[in-house]
Amino acid sequence: MFLGGRMSLAHSCLPAVLLALMTAAATGANECDLLGDKEKESKREIALLQRLEPIFNYSGKVTVQRNQEKYLYIFQVCREIPEGGTNSGLVQIDGVTRKTTVVGRINETHITSGTDWIMLTYKGGDNYGNHCGGEKRKSMVMITCNRKILTGELTMLVEEREKEEECFYLFELESSVACPPLDSHLSVGSILLITFASLVAVYIIGGFLYQRLVVGAKGMEQFPHFAFWQDMGNLVADGCDFVCRSKPRNVPTAYRGVGDDQLSEEPEERDDHLLPM
Repeated sequence: MFLGGRMSLAHSCLPAVLLALMTAAATGANECDLLGDKEKESKREIALLQRLEPIFNYSGKVTVQRNQEKYLYIFQVCREIPEGGTNSGLVQIDGVTRKTTVVGRINETHITSGTDWIMLTYKGGDNYGNHCGGEKRKSMVMITCNRKILTGELTMLVEEREKEEECFYLFELESSVACPPLDSHLSVGSILLITFASLVAVYIIGGFLYQRLVVGAKGMEQFPHFAFWQDMGNLVADGCDFVCRSKPRNVPTAYRGVGDDQLSEEPEERDDHLLPM
């Protein structure tokens, strides 16, 4: 009876354990963890991580060949790579030996940005062998602005391993999440003009519907306050005619000068017949 009770207890606890595991996976236990304690993380870095959330599921691959060496690099944004093990964010796979090397882990993430780029850095990778003083590997992914695509192809720019320390792997990825927000560039006058045009449109459309559906007007009578605007148009036309007419209203009588034909000598009248004989 005791054994049966333990078995029933185990069966009752199993769903709870599975639910806990699924919840841990859903909450993203293996996501980017910024350097430092949780309470002391940079607010600026937290805001940049929030900008990267649309591409958290992105996975990029790039193959690089140098002389006789050939490597495959796999990168994920704030997600663990199955091929690399716990917290691996960027791994290197040897094309010949198939050896996997972690070159950056998401639990040691640093992030910074500029005007149109975001630099995502994974530290805490596997140690170098004969290079860079045996320090831990570090990978940096430069996410540059491209408004046309959410994510582009991963490109490797350089591997710096000739220094004694601070070596790194540098990659580039184009994405729209790195682009700054667009400014509206609307002036006060433009805003007022748009507001006025919107009010006029509402007045005309609303008045038209009211006149047609409520009043039952037809034709030009459907236009709101048609008589008022008609009188207004006549007044404006009269004012324009008064100001802009080319001739004055009362035309003065034209002056007519004396022509040469009027200055000719009149024929001499003979008055001899009036003399007494």
